[in-house]
Amino acid sequence: MRKVVTFMKPYKVAAVVAALLMLVELAVELWLPLFMADIIDNGIAKENLSLITELGIWMIVLTVISFVASIINTYLASYVSQHFGFDLRKALFEKVQSFAFADFNRFPTSSLLTRLTNDVNQVQLVVFMGLRIMVRAPLLVVGGVVMAFVVDVQLALLLTAAIPLVIVFLYFVMKKGVPLFSSVQEKLDRVNGVMRENLVGVRLIKAYLRSKHEQQRFKQVNENLMSQTVTSLRLIELATPVLLILMNVAIVAVLWFGGVKVVAGTAQVGEISAIITYGTRITVALTMFSFILMLLSRARASAYRMQEVLQTETYFEKESGVKPAALEKLEFQHVSFRYPNSEEDVLRDLSFTAEKGQLIGVMGATGSGKSSMIQLIPRLYEPTEGNVLFNGVNETEVHLDELRSRIGVVPQEVVLFSGTIGDNIRWGKEDASREEVETAAKAAQIHSFILTLPNQYDTVLGQKGINLSGGQKQRLSIARALIRNPEILILDDSTSALDLNTEAQLQQALKDQESMILLIAQKISSIKEADKIILLEDGAIIGEGTHDHLLEKSDVYREIYVSQYGEEAAHELKQKTL
Repeated sequence: MRKVVTFMKPYKVAAVVAALLMLVELAVELWLPLFMADIIDNGIAKENLSLITELGIWMIVLTVISFVASIINTYLASYVSQHFGFDLRKALFEKVQSFAFADFNRFPTSSLLTRLTNDVNQVQLVVFMGLRIMVRAPLLVVGGVVMAFVVDVQLALLLTAAIPLVIVFLYFVMKKGVPLFSSVQEKLDRVNGVMRENLVGVRLIKAYLRSKHEQQRFKQVNENLMSQTVTSLRLIELATPVLLILMNVAIVAVLWFGGVKVVAGTAQVGEISAIITYGTRITVALTMFSFILMLLSRARASAYRMQEVLQTETYFEKESGVKPAALEKLEFQHVSFRYPNSEEDVLRDLSFTAEKGQLIGVMGATGSGKSSMIQLIPRLYEPTEGNVLFNGVNETEVHLDELRSRIGVVPQEVVLFSGTIGDNIRWGKEDASREEVETAAKAAQIHSFILTLPNQYDTVLGQKGINLSGGQKQRLSIARALIRNPEILILDDSTSALDLNTEAQLQQALKDQESMILLIAQKISSIKEADKIILLEDGAIIGEGTHDHLLEKSDVYREIYVSQYGEEAAHELKQKTL
């Protein structure tokens, strides 16, 4: 909670001025009933027109002052709350950008979206309402009670008898409300999660005729959200009728005993009128507490959720470290790895080396650990055991930004961003010239296709590159990595959608790169010419060497080769062994 509150510091002057102006409004509101009582008792009752005129003018002047104070207060409250929300949202986004991959296992994407949007809005609204009415309401209650005692102590005691009961009841509602609204936000996370899955997979849903199933799934999570929200709001809304009953009983008692005192000559009509006015305003202020409690309950739950993000320690995201001259050698030394909250290793005792200019092929069945292994290279995760070394230096001692700036990664799942084709390629190197963009595109075998488009490199992509084929997306993603001139280039099964001719041209272009290339592939044709092939199975290296070496020494590799090249390959291998 404290972490979130600190974002108010830059705007404390504006907040204080807004609070002072709110006090001006409050003072006027508390003072006007006394003027009214004086007009009734000493003006109307005594037919003193000059007093009525004088007090009436003062009431108009005070009302104008209150009106001006209200306008300025509203402006300042809006200014503070909007800037507070902007800073908080910015800090949350920057924190998420600094997350290690392990941190994303703790916070699902849908939950992060809710925290950066709805949760920020809840707290931002509390800031605005706090500077407008949230603090004013309890002050109006206190001020109204004090002024009632100034007018008549006995009647004020009757009026305030119900207030302790009201405070106890409100505390009970607040205590119950926070966990309920925290659950509401969690249910909202789930709704956002289902919505996101459906928007991302809409074409697959339609292709498999799963629309009705997904509608039912969304209906279920939506009903859960509605049910939890209704439960929470019922508790909060219960406050209003309870408050009205208690305070209206107190006001009726004031009217009854006040009438008795007027008849007895110990009180005046104007005084009774002033106390009733204070009682009414106290009641209105207290009835606002149900709304205020709802805001506070939701905001408190949201603040804790945001604080979870802000206080997450990304333990290896440090700015210090060695800045090597070049990444010329990569070593895995007895590396084992398991994902957070998992009890099984996905990588077991991996040891191999790769050097500048080499093409290293990585092959294995689905789930063998290929993608997990390459995620350790740019330090998206850290090994559970063993070491990853660059030029003989442990990766934990290498400057993280410096390391990642020298690595180009083409992920298995292509990710394209909104903007033009040129923007997406330049995303790998922000200050790249048009010539550099075209050179990268040519190497990735996508340049000739781009030239066929009406706006060429200025062609705007649809969402996630929907107007491109799978192979075109892959080549565009490769161009984005190549424009960095990376010292280490990682291709995670990123040529699977390419035809044999295009893939051959791409591999020829990659030979001209001076990078160390790690190529994960399912097809032997993709890695046949590699300097070294690493064969993985169940997270362990079961074969290492050139294509010819593995054909000779590895039964698993031979089986893969025969399955991909057919009976002729089997016959050829048989002849070699004779």
